[in-house]
Amino acid sequence: MKIRRRPAGPSAEAALAHLHPVLQRVYARRGVTDAHQLDCSLAGLASTDGLAGLESALDHLAEAVMQQQRILLVGDFDADGASSCALGVLGLRALGARHVEYLVPNRFEYGYGLTPEIVDEAFGRRPDLLVTVDNGVSSVEGVRRARELGMRVVVTDHHLPPAELPVPDAMVNPNLPDDTFPGKHLAGVGVLFYVLAGLRGRLREWGWFSGSAEPQLAGLLDLVALGTVADVVPLDQINRVLVEQGLRRIRAGHCRPGITALLEVGGREPVHCVSADLGFAAGPRLNAAGRLDDMTRGIECLLCDDPGVAREHAQRLDALNRERREIEGRMAAEAMAAVEAFEQSWSGDSTPAALCVTDSGWHQGVVGIVASRLKERFHRPVIAFAPSQDGELKGSARSVPGLHVRDALEEVAVRHPALIQRFGGHAAAAGLSVRSDRFEAFRQAFSEVVDTILPLEQRQGVWLTDGELAPAELSLEVARALRGGGPWGQGFPEPVFDGVFLVAGARVVGDNHLKLRLQADADGRGPTLDAIAFRALEAGWDEHLPARLRVVYRLDVNRWRGRETVQMLVEHMQSA
Repeated sequence: MKIRRRPAGPSAEAALAHLHPVLQRVYARRGVTDAHQLDCSLAGLASTDGLAGLESALDHLAEAVMQQQRILLVGDFDADGASSCALGVLGLRALGARHVEYLVPNRFEYGYGLTPEIVDEAFGRRPDLLVTVDNGVSSVEGVRRARELGMRVVVTDHHLPPAELPVPDAMVNPNLPDDTFPGKHLAGVGVLFYVLAGLRGRLREWGWFSGSAEPQLAGLLDLVALGTVADVVPLDQINRVLVEQGLRRIRAGHCRPGITALLEVGGREPVHCVSADLGFAAGPRLNAAGRLDDMTRGIECLLCDDPGVAREHAQRLDALNRERREIEGRMAAEAMAAVEAFEQSWSGDSTPAALCVTDSGWHQGVVGIVASRLKERFHRPVIAFAPSQDGELKGSARSVPGLHVRDALEEVAVRHPALIQRFGGHAAAAGLSVRSDRFEAFRQAFSEVVDTILPLEQRQGVWLTDGELAPAELSLEVARALRGGGPWGQGFPEPVFDGVFLVAGARVVGDNHLKLRLQADADGRGPTLDAIAFRALEAGWDEHLPARLRVVYRLDVNRWRGRETVQMLVEHMQSA
């Protein structure tokens, strides 16, 4: 594993003089040269101008609201889809709609998106208007079926469009070819927030709010923040504003009781919430419902107004998440063993450019996490597959920098039209289905495509850091500044540093982690800090460590019984 440091970037000392010097350096390495780039106020949020299809969507939605028609939201079974459903229900009701319901397909029965089968189930509820959230851009057959049954369809989605698009009554997606909206990285919940904001304006124009106060949709930004962070979309300027505004509402206690409950059962304090808490505590527990059971559980948690009931929902989701971790651990161990069995034979041209793994006993709700674990270990694109009820293999792909995995799958489909049944996704993650008897052919074809796109040097593990902190900078003051300097996330990564430390102590905690005492290697005069290395035993370490380590770490604030201390979160370590 190589450790490299981000280029220093142009100096922003004058523009960012009011910030801590460490934050100045961190921001400069992320291309920030002006304080306006850090403005996360709602006043700086881009308008709806350029969102193709929005005007038509607003006409249909405004008509449905004003005529009190039945609106049915069809969502996805991940955290973005759940947040989108909750946002849609609460937002439309706040705008005056009285008949709003939602429907989320069970991944094990219907699969992803607006399929003809889920449309038939939706038809039983007799909606006048069917609105997809976080899906629909690839649902050609489903949209056709809905319109055949007499339903009007509005698609809201953010996934990359396929070659053939559906023909709904309206479609809003910032990634459509004719769209000029600047926010190409909105999550599904972000797209829907913009649609709701536009709908409020349309209803205002049509006199719907005459004599009554307009709803403040900003009060729902906690849901937008949760879905955006959990979907791991890049935090460009628009998404940073949406996430930061949502976080401020969570910290102030002005958020959905379900979000508070999810954070608390995950051991996080809402009053100190940052994006990592949404990504590693609330998001996984919400996702667990869609992975193992039915995302209705998660949506009801977000919709619930009663804190006590929300807590009960969150506890059930926490139990599902523990079950998910157990399944994931078993599957990951089996996958690691299978890959390591032939890893010894890798050399030169025989090294696979990508990994495809499957097992007849794997759970399709957890394959995405397994693919992520393998990608971290072997530093190349990974697709993990599990069998489905229809006899196909459902796969979840995770990529590395330098390879747009959805585009790679499209190239496979062009070269070998019969290999992939369905696929869709983004640069870093995608989903697909293949017939089980074509798995080996697909494995070879995908590896060949990746080999032509991804250079060998980009299949080597690299930790990109923000450089070294001076001993005096290993302080609680700096940890607080870094924690408050976000929101951090995909595309605007949380700061990580590297340095050489003396090992002053090490012991195993939990099943797989190491608790460390590390002293900055400064002629024996550097500070000694507590550190935690998660999953260190899985990576081959134990408490018998070398005397000196080169460590890649994040500096964080540890809170215990009302006391704050600085703590290192170890991401990687190697002998110095």
